[in-house]
Amino acid sequence: MNKVSILLIILFAFSTLHAAAYKGQREFVRNCVECHDTGQAFVAEKKMRYWDKVTKKKGKELAEIHLKSSKAKKSWKYFKASRYKKMSKHLADFLKEYAKDSGNVPACN
Repeated sequence: MNKVSILLIILFAFSTLHAAAYKGQREFVRNCVECHDTGQAFVAEKKMRYWDKVTKKKGKELAEIHLKSSKAKKSWKYFKASRYKKMSKHLADFLKEYAKDSGNVPACN
């Protein structure tokens, strides 16, 4: 293989490892909108620092917040599932991307 091919393969591999805000948005719409309405106000009421804090360690703290709340009973199954751990990096990216201090506005629909 030549150097260009190797470089392209490496770049493709790195691009697939990063979280994607659009995947997080899709995850939010599928699993969070039921309790958090459209999500625009909910996501944008917290700052990036808050979202960064609660989504560390594969979203463990965010899951604990929901699992401790009786109001969030509908979401308990989701936060206990392996899908949440798998998609938490994308959800975290979405939440931080559209936080209050990011200057971005999500279009959750």
